Amino acid sequence: QVQLVESGGGLVQAGVSLRLSCAASGLTVSSYAMGWFRQAPGKEREFVAGITRSGSTTFSADSVKGRITISRDNAKNTVYLQVNSLKPEDTAVYYCAAGVMVSRDPNAYAYWGQGTQVTVSS
Repeated sequence: QVQLVESGGGLVQAGVSLRLSCAASGLTVSSYAMGWFRQAPGKEREFVAGITRSGSTTFSADSVKGRITISRDNAKNTVYLQVNSLKPEDTAVYYCAAGVMVSRDPNAYAYWGQGTQVTVSS
């Protein structure tokens, strides 16, 4: 049974940093393309960042470029999303997902976590 479990969210003030984690079981993160998405209330799920199966290439959305880093620890079977200089508009539920290749389309991912809430106060 595949499980992706996100953690690390919370209520923070603008300007601080957070590192979100996605711990996988039932699959090996180095065998999948991994992505991070977010969904704010009333909005569609939005691609944030992705990392290829090889781990050699990462992608990020223009809205967060320069403020985020996606990384992977194969030994811990965990993917991370570091978000710096948080802004109120970063408030959303953050999800990790596993798929065949990195895509900005949520439908391209086969497995999803339950999400972790990030709330940024001004």
